[in-house]
Amino acid sequence: MGFSVCCSSSLWLNLNLTQQCRFIKIAGNQKRAEDLKITGNFRKAQTQSTRSICCKLQGTDFEERTSPAEVKKEIEKCYELIERLGRGVVYLGSARLGAEHPHFVRSFELAKGIASLLDATTWSGAGPGLMDAVTKGALEAGKPVGGFKIGKEAGQWTATDVHPYLPLDSYLMCRFFSARKHGLVDAGVRAVSSDRTAFVALPGGIGTLDEVFEVSALIQLERIGSMLPVPFLVMNYDSFYSKMLGFIDDCEGWGTVSKGEVTSLWRVCNTNAEALAYLAEYYGLPDTEGYMSIDQLGEDDKTVSSSVKIDVQ
Repeated sequence: MGFSVCCSSSLWLNLNLTQQCRFIKIAGNQKRAEDLKITGNFRKAQTQSTRSICCKLQGTDFEERTSPAEVKKEIEKCYELIERLGRGVVYLGSARLGAEHPHFVRSFELAKGIASLLDATTWSGAGPGLMDAVTKGALEAGKPVGGFKIGKEAGQWTATDVHPYLPLDSYLMCRFFSARKHGLVDAGVRAVSSDRTAFVALPGGIGTLDEVFEVSALIQLERIGSMLPVPFLVMNYDSFYSKMLGFIDDCEGWGTVSKGEVTSLWRVCNTNAEALAYLAEYYGLPDTEGYMSIDQLGEDDKTVSSSVKIDVQ
């Protein structure tokens, strides 16, 4: 039996194997064996024919990406940063929505309120957009901030690896996306009962949705919250996530997920006040009044966004 192997030298090797196969047929108490012998000749390698297709590796340098030691080293740096700054609330959200967007203002106020309520470190991708909003909100509350940056955000490569205003020792510039994911997940895991952590999904695009379903899967598989449960909030500002939630309902109808299986993994909040009240109840904290200076709802954003000072430098 012959088969061909495509080599980097664009030659085909036709290999023929000689193998003896024994087939045994059992009928009652009788056994009959028949030998089937397949023979062939080992033919010399010949030049690839015009009908053959041979795929060659391009001259791409994969040395950096194939080094597990480098990835491991970066993950360890993420863990060291978390150990130093403390676990806390991890925000997932769009890098594209600027300070003029109403969701930026709401995210700023939410992070400010949660940081004060839980007295915990605020974590994010330390990038632009809503990540910038939660960073500034936590700083406004006077609470610690940490982050895991990546080279490309909102479809654009960053001009510099240095954050515009955060201290260098409060964030890590990640080369490997897998290391960044490890950091963002670990920052929200409760190590001891006194830890007050959470995952908060703000409006976002493909990257945010990837993180939302990753966290959901880890909670479902008890990779997060196996010992100490962690709240996961989905901020449904202006019904942003309503169609996604409708898709989950469709999945239940098709039978790809069990009824209530996904919705049990998170808490959907339409307003910042709902989110704060839920976290206060979750951790048995006092009334949330005073932790939220503004709760933007619908059309109120148009008037609020111009009156809230969010330029923290």
